[in-house]
Amino acid sequence: MYGEAKRSGAAMNFARRPVAESGQTARLGFEDIRHGYGQGDVVKGVSLSAAPGEVLCLLGPSGSGKSTLLRIAAGLEQPHHGRLLIDGVEVTGPSTFLPPERRGIGLMFQDFALFPHMTVADNVAFGLQRLPRASRQAAVGEALSRVGLSGYRDKYPHMLSGGEQQRVALARAVAPRPSVLLMDEPFSGLDSRLKDQVRAETLAVLRETGATVMIVTHDPGEAMGVADRIALLKDGHLVQTGTPRALFSRPESLFAASFFSEINRFEGKVEAGKVEIPFGNRPLAAAMPDGPVTIAIRPGDIRLSQEATLSGQPAEVLERRFLGTQELFRLRIEGTPHVVDASVSAGAIGEGAARVFVEVDDQTILVFENREQTPYTRDT
Repeated sequence: MYGEAKRSGAAMNFARRPVAESGQTARLGFEDIRHGYGQGDVVKGVSLSAAPGEVLCLLGPSGSGKSTLLRIAAGLEQPHHGRLLIDGVEVTGPSTFLPPERRGIGLMFQDFALFPHMTVADNVAFGLQRLPRASRQAAVGEALSRVGLSGYRDKYPHMLSGGEQQRVALARAVAPRPSVLLMDEPFSGLDSRLKDQVRAETLAVLRETGATVMIVTHDPGEAMGVADRIALLKDGHLVQTGTPRALFSRPESLFAASFFSEINRFEGKVEAGKVEIPFGNRPLAAAMPDGPVTIAIRPGDIRLSQEATLSGQPAEVLERRFLGTQELFRLRIEGTPHVVDASVSAGAIGEGAARVFVEVDDQTILVFENREQTPYTRDT
């Protein structure tokens, strides 16, 4: 089954056939992957798997290692350490390397990488050259129909909009019916007005094919919109994995909490099962040892009213900004130096209000032990 070859001076085994047959789904697994370029590793001991038919998003800021993991899965990089498995078969390891064309993997690039001199049909057919002509044309027609471009066979890439080019690239990726589909920032080049529509259309196609999908993105909103599960990366380490709801609602670190939304951050302390926050002492949702902590509260979890309530804290309105359906308030809690941001539905607070009352539900208060907790800082 395997022949001997040389790669980078090391003996490698090359499989003569794909790991998974066309149209089958497959589990993709990374085991203790380490890899770098020159000085230091950019991927540092990552172990992760995508279940058959699952859409897994690799999410993180620039330099977190997500694109390197995708390239390793595609066979475009050979890691310094660790193994990659497809359906339990080792395709990359200390003495094994399966070339990209033998992995049963489809790859969709960030810039679509369409051939400008080829028609749409020829672009989609590019990975189907081994099929008989009739079968190849049928597969092209099926792939274009899936993405809603049946009438575009004879057009050239320069004649298409960005969204149409994205769909051609998707058709080309799914035409060979790969068991695993890898997508590198597939929506980043699209106009913001098109993204939601194209993402929804793409997700429908991916569900229809049943392929195991791994998508690389730096956009948390995008990841939550398409993923069954998210793997959050930072500085080459796997920070947390889980469903979009779990990562948003139950972040395990200040970095994870701040990556998915803006936060109000305070320093406080835990004592006798309660946490000290600017809005008073509150009971902890889970047991935590006494000591200093960092508290995070999302602007959208703060409620405002113009009428005094039993648990409401009075606050001075420092600034308010109208954002369409929402308004963002900057407030100073009376009697404290604390300034907080709150996001509420537009019109909930009357224009000209100088004073409001602030409330927050206990279950929305995120508390983290002070162990080198670092929030994510967005570029401005």
